[in-house]
Amino acid sequence: MRYFFKQYETVTLMRLYLANVLFPIARRLPGLGTSMFPGLPLTARRLLSDALKLSARTVSQRNGQMERAVVRCVPSEPKLTISFTLDGSQRQMQRDQTEQLGRVLARIATNATKGKSKAKKSKKNRCEQTAATETVVGLYYKDEAVAEDAFNSEAWLDGSVLHVGERRYRVERNPPTFITVELPASLLAGFPVCPKVELEFGQLEHCAFQWFKEVRPNAGVEGPEDCWVEAGNERVFIPRNLDIGLHIKLKCTPGSGDRYGVSRELLSAGPVQAGPGVCTFDQRHVYTSRLTGGGTVRTVSYNILADIYAQTELSKNVLYPYCAPYALDIDYRQSLIKKELSGYNADIICLQEVDKSVFADSLVPALDAYGMEGLFKVKDKQHEGLATFYRRSRFKLLAQHDVKLSDALVSDPLHRDLLSKITDGSPAAKEKALQRSTSLQVTVLHDVNDPSRLICVANTHLYWHPKGGNIRLVQAAISLRHIQQVAMELYEHIPVIFAGDFNSTPSSGLYEFVTKGEIAESHEDWLSNGPEEQCSMSLSHALKLSSACGEPAYTNYVAGYRGCLDYIFVDSSALSIEQVIPLPSHEEVTAHQALPSVSHPSDHIALICDLQWK
Repeated sequence: MRYFFKQYETVTLMRLYLANVLFPIARRLPGLGTSMFPGLPLTARRLLSDALKLSARTVSQRNGQMERAVVRCVPSEPKLTISFTLDGSQRQMQRDQTEQLGRVLARIATNATKGKSKAKKSKKNRCEQTAATETVVGLYYKDEAVAEDAFNSEAWLDGSVLHVGERRYRVERNPPTFITVELPASLLAGFPVCPKVELEFGQLEHCAFQWFKEVRPNAGVEGPEDCWVEAGNERVFIPRNLDIGLHIKLKCTPGSGDRYGVSRELLSAGPVQAGPGVCTFDQRHVYTSRLTGGGTVRTVSYNILADIYAQTELSKNVLYPYCAPYALDIDYRQSLIKKELSGYNADIICLQEVDKSVFADSLVPALDAYGMEGLFKVKDKQHEGLATFYRRSRFKLLAQHDVKLSDALVSDPLHRDLLSKITDGSPAAKEKALQRSTSLQVTVLHDVNDPSRLICVANTHLYWHPKGGNIRLVQAAISLRHIQQVAMELYEHIPVIFAGDFNSTPSSGLYEFVTKGEIAESHEDWLSNGPEEQCSMSLSHALKLSSACGEPAYTNYVAGYRGCLDYIFVDSSALSIEQVIPLPSHEEVTAHQALPSVSHPSDHIALICDLQWK
């Protein structure tokens, strides 16, 4: 076949051979298409493919199958949009909802007539041009013409039929439609791939997903036909090692009940890459391979290292010089984070240092696919913040009581005495506390199987500075008072989980304050940054909190520092600890010197525990 085509060196001759020899054969066997002629040159395969597609459209029209005319009409918006294909071009018209139908039909007729005129002028060997006959256009509903004085908002009903000359379009009003559908930039073998999807008039659970992979490397670049094989039909796709070097394609169709919208096809930006091999969290997944049941609540707290901090020169050259640059890239790290979090099968996840874009574009799509709902609290004037996720099959959101700690200190009467003490004790300490953008995310959930079971989940990331122990004590006091008010006053003594990155070791005043319920005025942490910032005071709270995961040797491990900074404090009067998931071994943590690394996406280690209602 390829030898024969050497005689047909021009596209014109090639077209003749395709039209008179190959096309009649391929049309009789439509299921095979161009795969019947594996020896065809690339140009010939594409020409034959285009001819078959055009033939299929013509046949469908002759058989009475109609194309789509999609109408988007939202009552709160002044205009509606009409989208359909005319003369091979996609047309999109925006018209006032209060405009009369006749004006729209006249516009469509004008466009169709112009299209005919252009088509005639483009034909060769015409000596005379015949005036184009105006195209007849009408809109019909249940075989009756829709009155041309009807408003657009009332005329374009779902199921009506638009006539444009001999062509027929079935009107679909507000069908399920993708606003956004994107594939992640990084594809690693063995790591979940989940598209970011935003829908209008549809539900994710009703959408259809078809994953394809190339039959060989770069096959999708060489030609669009017969180079893909189906690889999966779930929302999440996990490439295998055999897929390394292959591009991935996703065909997704928006749905709502038994209605389906226009499908979209996405091609991965690059081929599947090899994963890092064994990760620090793989062994931990052995303990969390199944969802919890009964009264057990699996809780995770994790500082995932914000990209805005990972990409600084300080991070690359001073904090993490041992980490390969590609392993600090956000796309690479997100592949690891999504696999790590999904493998924990948690009921509640509290995350710190979450970039706004990472939350919206990566974590929400991925964890939503695994049955989790996400809430986000951004820091003021920052691009990162706190995220709390909960499993929809276990919990339902009852309320949110998020606060910015500095705002609460100044404006909430609950903290009036605290503000007075810090003002009198050290104006410098007060100024520093008010400059901080630290927030507290407080979420009240109830058990879907037992609505009487409520739980208060608090999530925070306190001031980072090594000499900021005094400021962290003030922040802890504000946080605990707010949590206490929510859990013991707004609600009737509901259990508390207080998780986060507290930037405090077990020997700190903060740890003593949280777990023992009080801190003395004489504690050395009030002098953590010298006499100028000393704001000594006695503090107490009524919550009975203990560290569910104990006091690990470290939860943060970098080349210049290691220490336990992260905790899941739980209400010991209402919750018992069923299981603590072991942290990675020291050998695993130091396999690449320190964290982050090619096998661990953050400089912190996730804490995981299974809690039980008493």
